[in-house]
Amino acid sequence: MGNETPFVKKRAPTLYAIIGIKLLKGSLFLALAIVMYTLSDNDLPKEYHRTLRILRLNPERKFWADLAKPIGELTESKVLWAAAGTLVYSLFSLVEGVGLLLRVGWAGWLSIGESAFFIPIELYELVHGPPLDSERMEHPLVVFGILIFNVVIVWYLYRNRARLFHHHAHH
Repeated sequence: MGNETPFVKKRAPTLYAIIGIKLLKGSLFLALAIVMYTLSDNDLPKEYHRTLRILRLNPERKFWADLAKPIGELTESKVLWAAAGTLVYSLFSLVEGVGLLLRVGWAGWLSIGESAFFIPIELYELVHGPPLDSERMEHPLVVFGILIFNVVIVWYLYRNRARLFHHHAHH
């Protein structure tokens, strides 16, 4: 037995924000995977133009016209593989979020590992991404925001891991 003190969950608003984002991200990617699967056997270029019409977007604008080309090259097999990958990633985020919610140690380490994994990729994107004068001027700001978010997750969860997560002791 010994002199072990019981684990007490302390309020952790930053952890709750991370959990919310992980669960939201997982839910959005799950929905995207389902949409990709349901659209996999459709005529994607036709669906794309129909969607642009519904949204009242001009398909002649360079951005939409440039996007039409790779959509036209998609095959059912490619879309199904992308849907499967998106499904796996969504489940990963959902498991992470639930694990963090339950305050289990492995979920903290999983979140630290996942967030740390993306930091070098985001740094590379910032250095070698599209030029600032391109049509996607928000790109560096979005990547920078995601980079900062991932750094904060790694720092916060690592620094507070003993306080936030209970560790199952074997007696």
